[in-house]
Amino acid sequence: MKVRILGSGTSSGVPRIGNDWGACDPTNPRNRRTRASVLVETATTRILVDTSPDMREQLLRADVSHIDAVIWTHDHADHCHGIDDLRQLYHARGAPVRGLARAETLSHLQSRFSYAFSGRTGYPPTVAGEELPDQIIIGDITVSVADQPHGAIMSAGLRFEADGAAIGYATDFHAVTSAMAALYHGLDIWVVDALRRAPHPSHAHLDYTLAQIEALAPKRAALIHMDQTMDYDTLVATLPAEVEPGYDGLELSA
Repeated sequence: MKVRILGSGTSSGVPRIGNDWGACDPTNPRNRRTRASVLVETATTRILVDTSPDMREQLLRADVSHIDAVIWTHDHADHCHGIDDLRQLYHARGAPVRGLARAETLSHLQSRFSYAFSGRTGYPPTVAGEELPDQIIIGDITVSVADQPHGAIMSAGLRFEADGAAIGYATDFHAVTSAMAALYHGLDIWVVDALRRAPHPSHAHLDYTLAQIEALAPKRAALIHMDQTMDYDTLVATLPAEVEPGYDGLELSA
C-alpha cells in the first residue's frame, strides 16, 4: 500500500496570491504547495481523500483517470471545492463516483453541490453519496475513522490498512483526542497536519505535531497542510530523522 501526497499546502496554497512565498524559498519546487489531498492505493484499489480546488492539476500530475472512491474529511472549501472535476472520472467509469463523508459533512456537500449528487434534467448525478461509518472496507483496503476537533467543527481522521500495512491521514485538527490516539497507534506512515510554527485555533502547529509523533511513534511521518512560513530545506535540517516535510508528489510506501 502506498500514499501519494497530491497537495501539501494550506487553504491559500504556497505561494499565496500576490506571489507571496513568505519564508519559503521560491527556487525550491518542493515549496510550491497546492491544497491538501492524498491518494491511497494498493494494486487493485485507489481512494482519493478530498477534492481540493487544485484536484484537476493534481490528478493530471499523478496520471490518475480512475478512483474507486473519494472520502471527504470535512466540507471546508480547500477540501471540497474541486468536486466538479469528478465529472471526468464519472465519464471515464460510466457511473457515479462513490463519495463518502461523515453525516454532517455529507449533508453540507449535498446541499452545496446538489447537482453533483442529485443531477438535473439532462445531467445525471456524478457522485453517489453515502455516509462514512467508523469502519468500512473499500476494495482490499480497510478504512477506520475517528472524529477530530477542528475549530468549531469536526473533521474525519482516517486509518487505511491492507496487507498488514497501516497508513494514517490526519489533516485539519487542533487537538489529539483519545479516539484519535487509538486510531493512529502503530502506523507505518502518518501523514499529519502541521500548519505553521505558531499556534493556531483550528490546526496543529509544528511543536504540537512533533510531540504527537513522538507519543504515537509511527515508523515514518510526513507533514502536510503547511503554510508559507514552513520552508522545506529549513524543516529538513531540523526535523527528527523519522519525520519529513511532505511535498506535492511525494509517494510513500508501507
